[in-house]
Amino acid sequence: MAKYNEAFKLLVVKSYTEGQQGYKRLARHYGLDHATVRRWVKSYELHGLSGLQKKFSRYSAEFKLSVLQRMRQEDLSARQAVTLLDIRGGAGVIREWERQYHEGGFQALEPKARGRPTKMPTAEPSKPPLPVTENSSLKQLLQENEYLRAEVAYLKKLKAASGQRTSRAEKAQVVLELKQGHPLAVLLKVAELSRSTFYYQARVQLEDRHAGLKCRIHTLYERHKGRYGYRRITAALRQAGDQVNHKTVQRLMQHLGLKSLVRPKKYRSYRGQQASVPNLLARQFQAERPNQRWVTDVTEFNVRGEKLYLSPVMDLYNGEIVSYTMQKRPQFSLVGGMLKKAFAKLADQDAPLLHSDQGWQYQMPAYRRKLSEHGVIQSMSRKGNCLDNAAMESFFGTLKSEYFYLNRFDNIEQLQAGIRHYIHYYNHERIKTKLKGLSPVQYRNQALAA
Repeated sequence: MAKYNEAFKLLVVKSYTEGQQGYKRLARHYGLDHATVRRWVKSYELHGLSGLQKKFSRYSAEFKLSVLQRMRQEDLSARQAVTLLDIRGGAGVIREWERQYHEGGFQALEPKARGRPTKMPTAEPSKPPLPVTENSSLKQLLQENEYLRAEVAYLKKLKAASGQRTSRAEKAQVVLELKQGHPLAVLLKVAELSRSTFYYQARVQLEDRHAGLKCRIHTLYERHKGRYGYRRITAALRQAGDQVNHKTVQRLMQHLGLKSLVRPKKYRSYRGQQASVPNLLARQFQAERPNQRWVTDVTEFNVRGEKLYLSPVMDLYNGEIVSYTMQKRPQFSLVGGMLKKAFAKLADQDAPLLHSDQGWQYQMPAYRRKLSEHGVIQSMSRKGNCLDNAAMESFFGTLKSEYFYLNRFDNIEQLQAGIRHYIHYYNHERIKTKLKGLSPVQYRNQALAA
């Protein structure tokens, strides 16, 4: 293998970090393998210049075993472990450690003495057989008894009396189940399995143990189009009857390369003429019953130079979108139509508090008159403070991150249809952890039925 000095490695790494070229293009330019370029870049990101320096280290058996254990616990590949732990020699070194451990256990990981032996080893003179004593015969009897116990337990598990041929995987499974009560060396001798074969089969079975769960996780991820992270995936699995720990789901999603596609939320505030309406909500974004506290706002979408405006009303009891309207121009009819739909869902005794920012629509006399006619109390955020209406801003961020930014639209009409579909999904299907793993509509119906 060609040797490269530290300056050359740094040049390749800087070419990647400062330019627009990928691993493969840089590899072709410098005559390298793209995996080598990737390893240098990752080593530099994790360890700085020391990750590019030559090191001549002899690793102890304890260190090698700790590397193999960490790989199994964190589902790391040999290449990832080499980069993360700054191990020289490439992924082949760790694969050799795995082979040694499977064939000879911990002792096989001990570093070998370097150089040639000083002299040829001489055969030890044959020793006369030790006389059979009472202690040695007792030890032999105990060993035979241990072997017979393991053999009986193994045959009971295997049901070998049926005469059917047994595969190595089945033998390894039986040995794995009996390992807690019998020495592994004795069980392997009974099963006629080599140590390396047993460890290989055990690792394969451990990976396949979650095969069904991985399939269900992938199905849920695809169903929700990448909007769910491991917490919501866990809640959905539990709702379907799977009693699974969230850490297991997180580890399996990392192994499958699945992660939430949600982008960071962005907040924008309206800076206009200051209104005289007080902030009665005072950031109390919870409600004890439906139709007690509402929040509203207007957001803007841009598709190929055309704009679309959305005006929804959210119930703070369960985060449900009570009503909404969409228009291509931010006229007052946008907010007026939203109010008309929202008021139609109120009972006679309902008189919610409706909170908004200081937008011009919410300062118009017509808006205030409509609220007064239906007994709705008006509340407004302080000037230039978007956090006073954070619940509504959070919904806009979720809508844009989970739908708008993840799709391409040819026209406004296509976006309008998609938003209608998403809001129905948001209300009826999309679960929330703070709602006990239920969707807003499911949570409201459960509370009304109780």
